[in-house]
Amino acid sequence: MSIMKLLEQAQGGQGLSQLAGQFGLDESKAQELTQMLAPAIGQAAKKRAEEGQLDTVLGAMKGEDKAAFFDDAAAAAAPEAQAEGQNFLETLLGDSAATEGLAATLAEKVGLDQDTVKQFMPSVAAMAQGGLQKQMPDEQIDGMMAAAQPQQSGGGLMGMIGGLLGGNKGGDAEGQSNTLGMLNQMLDADGDGNAMNDVLGKFMR
Repeated sequence: MSIMKLLEQAQGGQGLSQLAGQFGLDESKAQELTQMLAPAIGQAAKKRAEEGQLDTVLGAMKGEDKAAFFDDAAAAAAPEAQAEGQNFLETLLGDSAATEGLAATLAEKVGLDQDTVKQFMPSVAAMAQGGLQKQMPDEQIDGMMAAAQPQQSGGGLMGMIGGLLGGNKGGDAEGQSNTLGMLNQMLDADGDGNAMNDVLGKFMR
């Protein structure tokens, strides 16, 4: 399931529109912004995992308290959630300068002021974190991280993610490359060649 599809399921399909309302954003503008940001989150996570930072990606998804951000737009817009979401973005992108650059680019593309985008981005990220956490509780993530260790075959992680996706649960995976393949599917960016790929290349540290 892609990050965008996950966000579209928040609060019975009303999560993004309710989050837009928290910031006084036009719903169509918020949707347009999210349609660019969500793939960027997915692609950034995939790039980190492919660079050998799978533990960093999985670790960023931990925190069972974040599940509330998926269920309540007001909670996702609160300062605590914004701080969590900003940390999530900086973990995936590399630093605050990278998130600033991404915010500036998205603001230009959508036609919004950068300050509004800088507030909305971490709340969307927090809501995405909450959705991921609802699918993968901390205990499951811990198991994934343990299974992904180089000395293990990766079959355990394949089984867990495969079960999550309803996919192949076989243990005949060839180590971490197949593990990354399943994680990539989970963090699918809604199509290869997404325009955000080139944008991310400019900002990721």
